[in-house]
Amino acid sequence: MSTSFDAPTTAIDDISGDYTLDVTHSRLGFVARHAMVTKVRGQFHAFSGTAHIDEANPAGSKVDISIDVASIETGTADRDGHLKSADFFDAETYPTITFTSTDVKRDGAEWAITGDLTIKDVTKSVTIPFEQTGSAQDPFGNVRVGFEGETTVNRKDWGLTWNAALETGGVLVSEKIKLEFDISAIKSA
Repeated sequence: MSTSFDAPTTAIDDISGDYTLDVTHSRLGFVARHAMVTKVRGQFHAFSGTAHIDEANPAGSKVDISIDVASIETGTADRDGHLKSADFFDAETYPTITFTSTDVKRDGAEWAITGDLTIKDVTKSVTIPFEQTGSAQDPFGNVRVGFEGETTVNRKDWGLTWNAALETGGVLVSEKIKLEFDISAIKSA
């Protein structure tokens, strides 16, 4: 028996229920400006999360995510090591980043999830707008939902203050960091 990536799926009318993030089909990433010139993109490879979705009462929805800081990857081992060091995330002392929702709103396919983002020992409220990108029963019988979202934060708000001045003015690493979320979640049985 062979399976096809183009196997038909069936859209789901009501996605309410409990879900687990499908880590192998999700991405938690970030973008920072480097040397005031170009963008550096990175992501975390090890994370877990759950969601409770309530379409009829979006405020009754809930999201919890835990990220392994040591799983950071930007394409350069030296930069990854520096980001894990005490100059930035201090992964040895603070091995996880967490996000716990405190409020969920919905307008059609648009969702706004507000929650407590904890990096190192600092917790700040962040609102992330998400677009529901789809829902389907996959060829293996799993009910899946997809969401994409992004928001921009100031890394200094979480004590990520290391930087270096450039001779031409400006700094090596931007204070503003774009957080990117491409989420696939599977409904619990």
